[in-house]
Amino acid sequence: MDEIKVLDLDPKRFNALAAQSRSPAAAYISEELAYYTDDNEIVLGLVLRDTIDNDFVGVLFGRDEGDRFRAFDVEASIETQEEATNWVKGGIKWHVGQGKKEFPQGDNQKNVDLFTPVVPARKQHLYFSKLSQEEAFAPAKTVINELMSHFVDIDGNFVEQFQSTGFDARLWELYLNTYLNEEQLFFDREYNAPDFIVEKYGQKVAIEAVIVGRKPDNPVSAFKVEPKYLDPSEIKEKHENEMPIKFGSPLYSKLKKEYWNLEHVKGNPLVFAIADFHDDQSMQWSSNALINYLYGVKHEFNYDKDGKLVISALKIDKHELNGKEIPSGYFFQPDTENVSAIIFSASGTISKFNRIGKQAGFGGDNIIMQRIGMYHDHNPDASLPKMFMYQVTTESKETWAEGLSMFHNPNAKFPVSEELFPSIAHHHFDDGQIVSSLPEFHPYSSTTINMKLTK
Repeated sequence: MDEIKVLDLDPKRFNALAAQSRSPAAAYISEELAYYTDDNEIVLGLVLRDTIDNDFVGVLFGRDEGDRFRAFDVEASIETQEEATNWVKGGIKWHVGQGKKEFPQGDNQKNVDLFTPVVPARKQHLYFSKLSQEEAFAPAKTVINELMSHFVDIDGNFVEQFQSTGFDARLWELYLNTYLNEEQLFFDREYNAPDFIVEKYGQKVAIEAVIVGRKPDNPVSAFKVEPKYLDPSEIKEKHENEMPIKFGSPLYSKLKKEYWNLEHVKGNPLVFAIADFHDDQSMQWSSNALINYLYGVKHEFNYDKDGKLVISALKIDKHELNGKEIPSGYFFQPDTENVSAIIFSASGTISKFNRIGKQAGFGGDNIIMQRIGMYHDHNPDASLPKMFMYQVTTESKETWAEGLSMFHNPNAKFPVSEELFPSIAHHHFDDGQIVSSLPEFHPYSSTTINMKLTK
């Protein structure tokens, strides 16, 4: 038998494989130091420092009956990091040497298989077909398979919808699930509505996912040669009325559900998480329309004689389009005091999953990804974002939180605490102005160009 090699494991790859098994409680009492695996990734190893006792812990992970990486062997109270490392490496060699590839946990929870078709090919969503079949999306498919092994399908129809008409909504839901896990929040998946009940520091938050969906007369097309880009004048026009109405419709519909009256939601913050999938690349430019609609103001800027940026907030009363009229300022409408905040991201897409998969080392070396976009300029006198561009590699460090924003309701009955969501941007309405706190790198939008090299 060949000698079993133990290799260092990139933490990004460990997270892609096993982060869903990590208990949020671990962050209270430990610090992760190093990751290891055999060359076939049958067993993963983790070395921790116990921050309470200041000693070390070794943990081994293997796939259970449902193909999930879960801890199956733990050694605590080890005096030195070197000894913990030796225990982990020795354990990997021993278990792999036994020829085992499955490490049963006894709960027999089955993996949710997203990619075996349950929908006829003619009814499959185009993006599902591309994701499941094209080599360029292998990194995303691999990541999604790992995530779905842990996902709890409360409604029982996730797979059918993901493969057909509900692809965008279900992808957004899976993205949110993954972000909330990354934020190390505790999940309660006992209820089918709202979509998520999360908790930390004794605080509970209910989160309901919603999207701006496509109209039947604007289907996804396989024959669009290039992305659909709008010039600034078109975007400005759409921001005035069309997009606030598009955001307002699903947010109003969710308001009518009155989730705040449910026993498991009462007395806790309620958050709606919305994404825009109404057209190709629409989420690249639509976020400002959401901000304007939520707070009922738009901002204009100019520079004073000293070159300092001066921002003015102008009140918006209503939005009108094709005979339809809605009041602006969602957070100031009846019953919205029961909604604590709105979450939005322009990044909850296949491209996000593909980039995360690529930086974790999934997919062939012949798949090249180039990411181009705009991010926030923290210069207080900057009126425009900066451009960025990079090739996605295993050196990249994108997180699931990157690009997410939470817009806080100034009239909320139960405000949501920022400390539960420390990795994202937060926006508040103060004295007629929107005041934002953003991470060091906060992308507003990006495009990922996938290239497949051929011999």
